[in-house]
Amino acid sequence: MFSNANIGIDLGTANILVYTKNKGIILNEPSVVAIDIHSKEVLAIGQEAKMMVGKTPGNIVAIRPLKDGVIADYQVTIDMLKQIMKKVNKKIGMSIRKPNVVVCTPSGATSVERRAIHDAVKNFGAKNVDLIEEPIAAAIGADLPVSEPVANVVVDIGGGTTEVAIISFGGIVTSRSIRVGGDQLDNDIVQYVRKKYNLLIGYRTAENIKMEIGYALVEHEKMFMDIRGRDLVTGLPKTITLNSYEIQEALREPLLAILATIRDTLEDCPPELSGDIVDRGVTLTGGGALINGLHQWLSEEISVPVHVAPNPLEAVAIGTGRSLNFIHRLQKAK
Repeated sequence: MFSNANIGIDLGTANILVYTKNKGIILNEPSVVAIDIHSKEVLAIGQEAKMMVGKTPGNIVAIRPLKDGVIADYQVTIDMLKQIMKKVNKKIGMSIRKPNVVVCTPSGATSVERRAIHDAVKNFGAKNVDLIEEPIAAAIGADLPVSEPVANVVVDIGGGTTEVAIISFGGIVTSRSIRVGGDQLDNDIVQYVRKKYNLLIGYRTAENIKMEIGYALVEHEKMFMDIRGRDLVTGLPKTITLNSYEIQEALREPLLAILATIRDTLEDCPPELSGDIVDRGVTLTGGGALINGLHQWLSEEISVPVHVAPNPLEAVAIGTGRSLNFIHRLQKAK
C-alpha cells in the first residue's frame, strides 16, 4: 500500500502518463476529455475521448485541457485527474488514498502556471505534491547521470513544447523552451495540404502522416501515402497521394525553430561543460524524437553526437517516477 502511494505523473499536452514504483508505467492515455457542453459532465477521457475528436454531435465536445504543457482549463484538468486516478486504482487493484505525487512542469512555465499544476493535483486528493522540471525528469528517464558534475544535454520534443536544457550536478545550468512541438508539426501539415491541394484533413490524419512519412531535413528514399479529406471546392470527400518530400517541406519551419533553440542553448553553455558535450553529445526524448532522420539531421547541423533515449515517449514519466526517491535532494541542488 505504502509503496504504491508514491506516484509520478507526466502531465503532457498530448499524453498523460502515470508511474508507480512497483509497476512502472501503469497508464498512458491521450490528454483529451469529452464533455457534454450542457451538463458539463465528463463523458470520456483518454483514448476513448481521442477517438471522438472531430466525430461528435454538437452537444459533445472533445477538448484538451492542457496547452503547451500547462493547464488551460483548470476544472476540466481536475476532473480528468480524478478519472485517471480511478483507472489507476482499477489497474493496481486497490485504492490509493492520499498519494505522494511528483508532477513534471515545463522549464519555461511561469510561477502562476506551476501553482495551477500544483493546486490541480492537490485538489484531486494528493497528500504531498512536488514539482520537477521536465528536462530533469527526461534526463533521469533517459538514464543520464544528472547528479554528477558533467554536462547532460536533453532535447525533449513534446506535444506542446520543445525543451532544451543542459543539466549538471542535479540542476539546470541553462535552458530554453519554445512552444513548438508535435501539435505544431501536425498543424503545419494540415495547413500545407489545405494550401496545396484545397483539401481539409483532421489533426489525427495529420499525426498519422507525420509518423508514417514525416522526415527531418535529410536525404531519403521517397515514400508515399494515400490520405482522405474534404475537398474545399466541391465539399465532397476526396483521396490524394502525398509523398515524404512534401511533408519534409511542411515541417521545415518548426524543425529549424527547434534547431535554433538547441544552438542558442549550447551557446550559453559554460566553457567547462562544453568539452563534455563534445564527448557525450545530446539526448533526444519525447514523441518528436521519433521523427524519421531527426537525430541524423541534428547531429550534422550541430556537429556533436545525437542519441535517442531508450524509450523517448515514456522518458519523462519514468524520470518523474524515479525522482520520487531523491526529489528533495534535487530541490536542494537548485
